[in-house]
Amino acid sequence: MSMKKIVVIGPESTGKSTLCLQLAEHYKTLWCPEYAREYLEKNGRDYDYDNLLTIAKGQIDLEVKYISSTSNILFIDTDMYVMKVWCEFAFGKCHSWILNQIATRKYDLYLLCNVDLPWIKDDLREYPDKGTRNKLYHYYKDIMVNQSVPWVDISGNYDERLQVAINTVDELDI
Repeated sequence: MSMKKIVVIGPESTGKSTLCLQLAEHYKTLWCPEYAREYLEKNGRDYDYDNLLTIAKGQIDLEVKYISSTSNILFIDTDMYVMKVWCEFAFGKCHSWILNQIATRKYDLYLLCNVDLPWIKDDLREYPDKGTRNKLYHYYKDIMVNQSVPWVDISGNYDERLQVAINTVDELDI
């Protein structure tokens, strides 16, 4: 039995971190947080294109650290697809290093968080309007449809989201 890596992705304020925490508690395992939050809290919320490469590398380093200290299942809040969308949405281009990571890193399942939760303001969030949130969600959905790893749309209230996620993870035969 190899370790399963499950990535939770989607636009900001869609419950990714909450879902990772709930799933890690349910399966008595660890979850890898989003490095961008730590980076921006430390360095300020103004960022440029090169900062996103630094954040992407920090995310991979953090993920590798968590992979080495987990045995059966790891929930990962954010991956390089998120960094790709962020780069392209903010700057119209993406670092080749990020694209190479997408091509080489392997995961077992994606949980795509929908934008049907209310947007919660915090100092690091940038896109409160529904139109932008929907546009970003559809970018992620297009990515999911066009890649080969199984994925499921996660929507509803927090309890409904958790139940759909648990049912989907249980089907992986971990």
